[in-house]
Amino acid sequence: MSQKNEKANQNEGKGRRKKRRKQKQYLFWRIVRIWGACLVIAFIALGVLVIYRAAIPFAQAYLNARKVVNESSVDTFRSEQTSIIYDSKDKEMKKLKGDKDVYYLEYNEIPDAAKLALISTEDKHFTTHRGVDLIGITRAVLSLVLHRGQITMGGSTITQQLAKLVFLNFDRTYSRKIKEALIATFLEQKYTKEQILEFYLNNVYFANSYYGIEAAAEGYFDKTSDELTISQIAFLCAIPNSPSRYDPIENKKNTLERRDRILNSMYQDGYIDEDQYKASLEEEISLLTRAEARTNDYAQTYIIKCAAEALMKKEGFEFQTKFDSEKARKAYDEDYSEMYNTCRAKLNTAGYRIYTSIDTQAQQMLQDSVATGLAEFTEKTDDGVFKVQGSAVCIDNDTGMVVAIVGGREENQEGYGLNRAYQSYRQPGSSIKPVLVYGPALDKGYVPDSTLDDTRMQGKDSVSNAGYSYSGYISLRYAVQKSSNVATYRLYQKLGSKTCMAYLEKLHFNGLDKKDYKYDTTSLGGFTKGVNAVEMAASYATIENDGKYRHPDCIEKITDTEGNEVYNCEKDYGEEKVYTKNGARMMTDVLESCVSSRRGTASVCRLDVDMPVACKTGTTTDNVDGWLCGYSPYYTTAVWVGRDVYKPVDNLSGNTYPADVWKNFMDKMHRNLARKEFKKPTEVRENIPD
Repeated sequence: MSQKNEKANQNEGKGRRKKRRKQKQYLFWRIVRIWGACLVIAFIALGVLVIYRAAIPFAQAYLNARKVVNESSVDTFRSEQTSIIYDSKDKEMKKLKGDKDVYYLEYNEIPDAAKLALISTEDKHFTTHRGVDLIGITRAVLSLVLHRGQITMGGSTITQQLAKLVFLNFDRTYSRKIKEALIATFLEQKYTKEQILEFYLNNVYFANSYYGIEAAAEGYFDKTSDELTISQIAFLCAIPNSPSRYDPIENKKNTLERRDRILNSMYQDGYIDEDQYKASLEEEISLLTRAEARTNDYAQTYIIKCAAEALMKKEGFEFQTKFDSEKARKAYDEDYSEMYNTCRAKLNTAGYRIYTSIDTQAQQMLQDSVATGLAEFTEKTDDGVFKVQGSAVCIDNDTGMVVAIVGGREENQEGYGLNRAYQSYRQPGSSIKPVLVYGPALDKGYVPDSTLDDTRMQGKDSVSNAGYSYSGYISLRYAVQKSSNVATYRLYQKLGSKTCMAYLEKLHFNGLDKKDYKYDTTSLGGFTKGVNAVEMAASYATIENDGKYRHPDCIEKITDTEGNEVYNCEKDYGEEKVYTKNGARMMTDVLESCVSSRRGTASVCRLDVDMPVACKTGTTTDNVDGWLCGYSPYYTTAVWVGRDVYKPVDNLSGNTYPADVWKNFMDKMHRNLARKEFKKPTEVRENIPD
C-alpha cells in the first residue's frame, strides 16, 4: 500500500474515532440534561407538595382564627365556665370558679399606670402594630438561631398574649405561634386598642389564683386598683411575665427586682417623671399574709393538684424526678411551676368535668381515723394548728387510684392549708426497707429463707439495731420481721446503692438527692430530703400489684363541657414494671409474716375482720417520725405521724399511733368484704449472685 493511502486510512480512522467521541459526548450531555430536567421537575413537585401540605393547615388555621374571633363578643372576655369535680360515684363534690365576674373593670376604671407599665415593658409598639410586632418577631427569630432552635423568647404582643390566654393552649410550638398571630390579627380588626388592653388586664394571671388587676390588688394589698400607688402597680405588673418566678409570696425579691426594671422603663419612656421614679423605687411593698385561697378539704387540694398535672401532661410537659445537678433541678422546678400555674388557672375557667377516684365515705373514715388516733395530742400552735400531725393515703389495689387522702388533722379554721400527704417530705425510717433493699434483693436471687448477718458491727461506719438486740445469722424473713438495721445495712452494701436506688427512681420518688446514693445509711431511711405518704403508698401498692407501678393519681378522666375526653389516666399513664412478679410476691409473703408472727414489729396490725394484711413499720431517730405502710388484697394505706417541726413525739413509733390509725381505718374499709388471699410466689431456689 502506498504511503499516501496509508495516511488516508489513518485520517479516516481518526475521523471515525472523533465522530464516536462526539456521539458519546452528545449522549452523555443528553442524559445529563434529561436527568437534570427530571431533578428540576422533582424539586418543583416537592416544593409544590410542601407548599400544598403547609397551605392546608395554614388555611385551616386562618379560617379557624377568623371563626373564633367572629363568634367572640365582649362577654367572651368577661365570662368564665365553671369546672365541676365529681367523686368516685359521679356525685358532685365541688365547683371551681374564678372571680372574673366580680372583679372585672371597664377600661376607664383601670389605672393609667397599669396600662402604661404594661405597654412600656411588654409591648412598646402596641399602639401602632396590627396584632403582630414584626420587630419583636425578628428579635425572637434571632434568639431562635442563637440558641440552636430552642424557643427562648416569644416576641408576642399584648394582643397575641390575649389570644393565648382566651383561645389557645400554652405549648411553645411553631403551629401554636401561627394560630396566635392569626387570632391576634383578627382581634385587632374587630376590637379597639382600648378594649384589647381592658380584656388583657382583666384576664391575665397574677399568681396565687388571682386573675385580673383588680383581684390582684384586693388579694395582695386589700385595696381596689385605683387606690394603689405607682410602685404597687408596677409590682403587680411584674407578675404576669412569669407567675412562678415573680410570685410575690414565694419570690418577693424577684418581684421587686422586676418592679424596679418596669419603673425604669416607664421613666425612660416618659410615662413618669424623675421624682415619681425615685419615690416609687424607695417605696416599701407590704403584702397581706394570706396567699392562695384554700380549698375545703385535703381531698380537694390533691384533686386540684392532680388535675393540673393531668393538663400539664396533655400539654406535653415531661415530668422528672432525677437530675444531674442542682442547677438542672432548679430549672426544672421553674418550668414546672410555670406550667402548673397556667394549667391550674385553666381549671377555674375552662368548664371541665373532672371525674375522680375519691370515695367520699372512705375519705371521711380516713379523716376520722387520723382524728381518733391522735386525739390525745391537743396542743396547738398560736395559729390554731395541732402540733402533732398525721397524714395518710389509701389506694385501691384493683385500679391503682387514690380513694382517700388526708393531709393533716381537721382544724377549726378556714380550709386546711398544708396537705402533708404530698407536700411534706419526711424521713421514712425502716418503712423504706422493703422498697429499697429487700424487694431488690428478692429480685436478685435471694429468698425469704436466705441467711443474713445480724451480728454486732464494729468500726466508725457501723450501725446498730434498736435496743442493741442482735440475733447472729438469721433468715431474710426474720430480718424484716424484727427490722434489723445491721442485716439491712450489710445487704444494701452487697447489692450496691446504685442497684437499689434505681428502684426508687422507677417508683418516681421525687425527693431523691445525689447524697442519697453516696451514704449507705439511706438503706435505713436516712434521706437528704425524704419521702411523702403518697409515694410510700404507691410503692407498697406496686409490690401488691406483682411489681408493676401505677401513677398514684386520683383523676380518672377529664372532659370538656361537650363531653369530649381531655385526659384519661389509664390511657395516659399505664403501668411500669419495677419488681419481678415472683420477687414482689415473696416480699408480700414476708410482709404478711410481719403481722401474723408475734415477733413481727407490725403484729399489732392484725385486722379484726377476716382479711390477710402485709405491713411494715418505720420509726426515725429520737421518735421524730412514725410510719405504718401496709396492704390487703383490696387496699394499700400509708400513714405518717409526727410534728411539722423536727421534734420528738412521746411514745411515737411505727407500731403505736400510726398503727392505730392504719388498723382503725383498714378495719372499716374491709368490714363488708369477702376474704381474699394474697397471690403466692412460686417455689424458687436461692440463687444469690457473687
